Amino acid sequence: METIHVNASKEEIGQVFDFVNSELEAAGADLKMRMKIQLAVEEIYVNIASYAYPAGAQNFGADVAVDVKDGVARIIFKDRGLKYNPLEKEDPDVTLAANERQIGGLGIFMVKKMMDDVLYEYRYEDGANILTLIKNL
Repeated sequence: METIHVNASKEEIGQVFDFVNSELEAAGADLKMRMKIQLAVEEIYVNIASYAYPAGAQNFGADVAVDVKDGVARIIFKDRGLKYNPLEKEDPDVTLAANERQIGGLGIFMVKKMMDDVLYEYRYEDGANILTLIKNL
């Protein structure tokens, strides 16, 4: 499993994209699949960069790992920011008109729809949020 560590800031999104894309391409994922995964990667990474470390808190950065085995890609995000499980948030009611919906939650909803599975765990021993995106290639 290949891993990079980046500062948890939006300026690092290009490095995250390049890393994930090159790992998926090396594993044989086609362009359409890589683009779909990139959308999910962007949503998760931008949320980490925006919310994991509030103003004044130490930014421990984020680890992004890619593991592809037996035609299944796992993209794993790890940060040591505020404990937050995005999967606990109720899915938005997409049957409502856009102006009637509550703000927030649409991004993680889209990620859950695009990926085959999304898993979250919190590791108390190192205070880490770990979010795993799983996609059958």
